[in-house]
Amino acid sequence: MVDFEEDIKNCVSVLQNGGTILYPTDTIWGIGCDALNEKAVEKVFTIKNRPKEKSLIVLLAAARDVLQYVAAPHPDIIDILEHFDTPVTVIYDGALEFPDNVVSADGSIAIRVTKDEFCKALIKRLGRPIVSTSANVSGEPSPAFYTNISPAITQNVDYVVQYRQEDITPKQPSRLLKILDDGSFDIIRS
Repeated sequence: MVDFEEDIKNCVSVLQNGGTILYPTDTIWGIGCDALNEKAVEKVFTIKNRPKEKSLIVLLAAARDVLQYVAAPHPDIIDILEHFDTPVTVIYDGALEFPDNVVSADGSIAIRVTKDEFCKALIKRLGRPIVSTSANVSGEPSPAFYTNISPAITQNVDYVVQYRQEDITPKQPSRLLKILDDGSFDIIRS
């Protein structure tokens, strides 16, 4: 069995070479790649058979990292993000540095600052944000556990993480929201 550290090293190697991974997140299992690599992102769309107009979620390791990838976040964004106690994906206007196939047509980007130890370690070691999209073919139900992931996914990613494959702790997709100018939230998915 591959351990946590070995999985991190293998993932970083695959991601640095433009590959895709299947990995556990703070919500459900995800398909990921280097979020700044347009060709890698294209592979994720192909694996999922996902329409190009549907945007992807990006994971960051720390709240302060949002400042690098969003043009004008709310002035209190770091404090707001650090106080979420469940996984929350925030939609921001004014995405910076991301390739066009990660950004929505309106220029927005969906970012979640992960608290998951595996994801944080992976992002920090890679030194770049990673894509996180549910590990299912588009239109099919999101798998609750690793054992529910279709072979159409496991056989088409470049690396499958071993860590937490046996975990059957129920997890839900993240809440999805926008932070309004006054600091209140527009909840899109609760």
